[in-house]
This record gives sequence, structure tokens and C-alpha cells, in this order.
Amino acid sequence: MTRDYRHTPLPPVIIFGGFENALPLVRTFGTRSIAVYVLVEPHSEVKYSRYARAIRLPENAPYLQSALAFLTSSASDHLLGSVLLVAGDEELGAVADHRRVLSQRFRLDVSNSDAQRMMLNKLDTYEAARQAGVPTPQFWQVQSDDDLYRLRDEFVYPLIVKPKLSHEFQRKFKAKFILVEDFPQLLDGYHQVEKEGIDTLLVEMIPGPDSKLCSYYTYMDEAGDALFDFTKRVIRRYPTNMGLASYHITDRVEQVRELSLRLFRHVGLQGLANAEFKYDERDKQLKLIECNARFTAANALVARAGFDLGLFVYNGIVGIPRPVLTDFRVGLRQWDPTRDVLAFRELNKRGELTLIQWLSSIMHWHSYAYFSWRDPLPSLVRLTKRIRNIRPVAQQQPTRVASRAEVLAES
Repeated sequence: MTRDYRHTPLPPVIIFGGFENALPLVRTFGTRSIAVYVLVEPHSEVKYSRYARAIRLPENAPYLQSALAFLTSSASDHLLGSVLLVAGDEELGAVADHRRVLSQRFRLDVSNSDAQRMMLNKLDTYEAARQAGVPTPQFWQVQSDDDLYRLRDEFVYPLIVKPKLSHEFQRKFKAKFILVEDFPQLLDGYHQVEKEGIDTLLVEMIPGPDSKLCSYYTYMDEAGDALFDFTKRVIRRYPTNMGLASYHITDRVEQVRELSLRLFRHVGLQGLANAEFKYDERDKQLKLIECNARFTAANALVARAGFDLGLFVYNGIVGIPRPVLTDFRVGLRQWDPTRDVLAFRELNKRGELTLIQWLSSIMHWHSYAYFSWRDPLPSLVRLTKRIRNIRPVAQQQPTRVASRAEVLAES
């Protein structure tokens, strides 16, 4: 006899961390009458969703410390047995570090915490990829000025001064890496990061437009099997070649599955897994950019294409049938209008995209990470913040961390 789940009370879900990657999760569960609690940064727009019940944390206290204190203490006793889903890097590391305690209070997804920590650390990720035979950009580990001078003749420019742990760098510099054009800039950028006590590596910047970026998504079970395959591409980012994606499209991308699974299986990753690659025209290879063991900023697009990852993970945790993910819709797009306008203006100024070409590219039905007619407040709050911070176009460039080193946001 098949069990009827329609009248079975479903446990609440706690979304831990995240911004545009967390909001689609809130809506997925909220529209299914599952209670949704959000444990997020104070400035996250997610808490303004009509479906979200924001968990209040002490003011003027470190966010992550307060969040963990809430989850591990009697303050969260009313949520015991809830499903805990992670939507941010910093939160992913915290759950990996406190998994034993948290698993006694909440329902967690399958996980290999060591593999998750490895994917959070960019140097560990690249080294694991190299061991697995997955192509990467050139990269160098440096720990002192002596290393910089010793390796000076090997470096290729532009060069990325990249933190091993992105969230640590973001808290200090409000961006994810520093791009440098020559050795003096490299010294400046490295010294700025070193001063803050943040470990870094140096990574070659792969040339070519943002349309050469692609991603693979799957779910790795405990046997190391991939339970579905999903791929997409980036159309544009802002700032160009180094910022956050402003336009995505679902597509079938050859070879990215094989390379991604080679890395995931090598490190023993379990649960959600995402890898981003860029095609290098110089040697005709896809090269790893980064790996995420969590929900990503394209979560709304993935769900619209037919793969609701939030529901897939939740159902598996609570032990009810998962949605069948066998095929996804190709050609669907996710658009960030305000960010993409800035991308157009930058590309247009460089003579790489005309107004007609840009308008033609956006004449499609879109999904949006923030906007929803049924749940408009998060996008309105976000828009209000952007209007308050608006600057002249000439100033819409990455801020400077040092006199000659630019801080840039990574997708």
C-alpha cells in the first residue's frame, strides 16, 4: 500500500544564510504551507518575504556567533526536528564544524564535512582538481614576499589575488578577490590582504567573454552516484569578466558533467554539488573556476527549468518521495535587470555590445532571483537599497583596496 503524504504534517525548515540563493527556497516551501524560518544576516532581504519567519538575533553581536548560539542552545528548542538547509559559504563551514551537535537537534542532509571544507578552500579545491585530472587555471601558493619574488617570472597577467576562504575576504573588503595587472600591483594587493591576516593564492585569469562560463549541478548520494544532471551558461556579468552574473541561460554543455563528477568523486562529496568552469580558447579546455556544495544564486532558474533542488533535498531528508529530475527545459533565462543595465553600459562603452543587440538579447521571458508578483517586498527592499547607493556611471567601477590594486566581485 502506498502511503498518503498529503495529510502528514511536514516539519518546518530553517534556511541558514544566503541572499538571492535563499529566497527561492523560502518561496518553494512557503507556497507548500511548510513553515519557513530564516536565520540570515541582518541586512538580508530574504527576511522580508511574506513566507519567511525571521529569527531575531542579538543586535551588535557577530552574526555567525549569534546564529550558532541560537541553533545549539535552548533558544531553538521550539524548532527541534526542523530541517536545516544551508545557503551560504560561511554557514556551510559552520555546520560542517558543528555537525555532531546540530544533527542531534535538527534534520540535516547527507554530508561529507571534510569534502565540503575542501570545496570551501579554493587552494584545496584546485589541488584536488589537479590530482583528479580536472583542468584548472594556473595557480600558485604564496606565503611571503620571498615567494612572490621567487615565482615572479612564472606569473601571467591579469592575475587574481584570491582568498582561500571567500567569505573571510568579503567581510573585510566587501568583494571576493583582487585583480592585478603587473608585479607592483601584485605586491600592493598581496600586502593589503596579508595585513588582514587572510590566506591567499594567486590564480591566472582565463581570457575570453563571460559567455564561456558554464556550470554543472547534481546531487551525490552516499554511494557516489549522481542523481541528476543540470547545466547552464552565463551570458553576462557585471563588472565584465569578473563580477556577479547578471544573465544566465539553461543549456546543455558537453564535457562539464564528466569533469565535475571526476572532482566530486575524487573528494567524496555528498549532497548538493555545483561546479563552474570556463572554456579556455587557448588550449580548447574547460577549466575549473570554483565548486559549491550548496544552493547557488541561479537557484530560481534551476527550479523554473524543472529541477526544484530545495524540494528535492527536503523530501530526501524527511523521507518522502523526491521529485523525479530526469530532464530540464533548455533556453530559460534568469535576469538581474539593474545589474545587467550596468553590464550593457560597460560593454557598450567598450564597443562590444550595441543597444539593439542588448535589447534583442533580453526579449525573452525571464525568471528573477528576487522579484515575484506574489512576494514583491524582498525585491522592493533591494531596489530601495540600490537607489540609496546609486552613483554616477563614471563611478560604477570596482572600488580600490590599494593605490594600484582593484577589488572585484567574483560570480
